[in-house]
Amino acid sequence: MQFEPHGLIFDPQTYPGTWARSHAALPVPWVKDAQTVRIFFSLRDAQGRSHISYLDADPGNPSHIHYVHPEPILALGRPGTFDDNGMMPSWVVETPHGLYLYYIGWNPQVTVSYRLAIGLAVSHDGGQSFQRYAEGPLLDRAIDEPFFNTAPCVVPNGLPGSPWQMWYVSCTGWSEVQGHPEPHYLIRRALSDDGIHWQRTGETSIGYDAFTQGLAKPFVFVEDGLYHMIYAARSANNYRTDPAQSYRLRYASSLDGITWQEQALTLPRSPDGWDSQMVEYASTYSHQGQRFLLYNGNGFGASGFGYAVRTA
Repeated sequence: MQFEPHGLIFDPQTYPGTWARSHAALPVPWVKDAQTVRIFFSLRDAQGRSHISYLDADPGNPSHIHYVHPEPILALGRPGTFDDNGMMPSWVVETPHGLYLYYIGWNPQVTVSYRLAIGLAVSHDGGQSFQRYAEGPLLDRAIDEPFFNTAPCVVPNGLPGSPWQMWYVSCTGWSEVQGHPEPHYLIRRALSDDGIHWQRTGETSIGYDAFTQGLAKPFVFVEDGLYHMIYAARSANNYRTDPAQSYRLRYASSLDGITWQEQALTLPRSPDGWDSQMVEYASTYSHQGQRFLLYNGNGFGASGFGYAVRTA
């Protein structure tokens, strides 16, 4: 799978809302109609807390932006809830019960840096406004997953006869690297009948290898009778500053969504500029026979997000 970069879509410094200070992270597309792709993403406020907003763009050229929403679509959760210190989008699904926006909730921790969980917001007016499904998360740490889970992608009807499926990031532990706690996480799968109540399978869809101690934000789509997954991979050492250890995108395919075969993904980094050091947090959509890839670059969204177009 090969992609040709087409440059930056959105720089967080151009955001019109005065509450936002930095980052434009985790771009998640929803093709609203033939003229509009709505891209949900998160921005950080003056306290470093992420909030979700969106922009509308031309689906055939998402660098042509029609509108940027100047406010968060949801307020942070009440003190003590799973999303009281940050929210980031992860997946959008159209359902008969409304537009489902699956998101990541943040809590700061004491012995490690943070804890994450998976929440759901619902729109009943075509994406104009959203309400929490509940104050509690859909998935949180549990008896067999004691650290955190996050970054879901949800496929309601994959191959014929399949249930709702979720691929998500599961933390398996923390280690101290150069005096800083670093999480290790891989990709697992869960099943559901309704997209709300989930049963973890315990399966590891994509696991660690000699390089990888972090597997981030899977994006799964079904095409030509196969499941296709694009995800990000990094080392645990110096990945924040060393491009050789930092995030890059990978690709795997599957006949059943359970057993995955890694294959090549080509997305050249720029020699300098916004995506020269890392490439991560990708999502994709199809428009008029072309597949578009949205992704973050340097600084985990500090430089904004851009796009690429599939060439092979």
